[in-house]
Amino acid sequence: MNSRSLLPLGLAFLALAATRAAADQPAAPAAPPPARLPVWEHPLKDFSDADYRYAVEQLFSDFEQRTGRRLVPGAKRKVGLKIYTDSGAGLETPYGLTRAVIAALEKRGFESSRIFLVGLNPLRLRLTGYLPSLAGGPQRFPGHPVYVLESGKFYDPGWFYDSPLPARFDPVTNERAVETAAKGKATTTTEEDRKSFLATPLFLDADFWINLPVYTDHPVLGVNGALVNATLWNASNTFRFFKSPNTAPAAVAEMAAIPELREGWVLNLTSLELYQFIGGPYFNSYYTLSEPRLLMSPDPVALDALMFDCINAARKRAGFAPVTDDDARLLDFAAQLGVGARDTKDVNWIKLGQ
Repeated sequence: MNSRSLLPLGLAFLALAATRAAADQPAAPAAPPPARLPVWEHPLKDFSDADYRYAVEQLFSDFEQRTGRRLVPGAKRKVGLKIYTDSGAGLETPYGLTRAVIAALEKRGFESSRIFLVGLNPLRLRLTGYLPSLAGGPQRFPGHPVYVLESGKFYDPGWFYDSPLPARFDPVTNERAVETAAKGKATTTTEEDRKSFLATPLFLDADFWINLPVYTDHPVLGVNGALVNATLWNASNTFRFFKSPNTAPAAVAEMAAIPELREGWVLNLTSLELYQFIGGPYFNSYYTLSEPRLLMSPDPVALDALMFDCINAARKRAGFAPVTDDDARLLDFAAQLGVGARDTKDVNWIKLGQ
């Protein structure tokens, strides 16, 4: 398909999704089960930059060898990294992991200025150190653009997920979730309040993009990880979906299934340096765990399902009730729409450096 034919397809999908967002089940015909995709694992020793750099290079090299997909510059000569900062300071994508991914991509031919980071909220990006403090502070990723989605500069009026749910307020910042739409213009109309604009740099400007989630439980979605970082934390006006356990999973699954978003979504890579098993998504150090492991997969559903099991195992050990399958319906919904595979029993594990 050429680029001109992609836009109508995406818009048609998004328009159709609007009629389904409030339903318990996505109404699209169930896609055939996807081929089982592998999950890579590499141990970590001390979470240092050198530790991460070695592990990421081993993972990327093995991925390229096994799949034939090289992580090198294409026609656009750009690559995007979707980082996670939305739990606030303490539970962000580890700097060492981000630096390691950047180093591996630079080794494969990407110029530093063509590797960009994407985050949602400017306050949380500053609190986590991905942007320097307004009072002055270190710039941790010099030479790499950081795209702040809530600035309104990185949305396009033609690319949005349409839902009749009204706009809501961000419970952390108490700001309106739709402050700016595409091109930075203020939006207050009912029509605009229905729209969640997508982060177009990831799928229009980049050859491909890599998702770097951090895992927590979530009171509405069950598990907050790869799928959510790529969808609700990757678009405007999405806090409205968190009101209902019926609408949020459907919105995540339908947004993740957009063909244009998926086309360049090459990998999901997460460190278990810190993850949270209860009380999420807001960071609470009392309920965090650390495991010396790095997990990677092209399949966000499989990765989320594995971490869903990890979160539940931790909850049981601590005496808390597990998250039920009904509380994590986004996994089943996404699997039904062909985004990935839900059953963790058949995961094709590739364990390196063991």
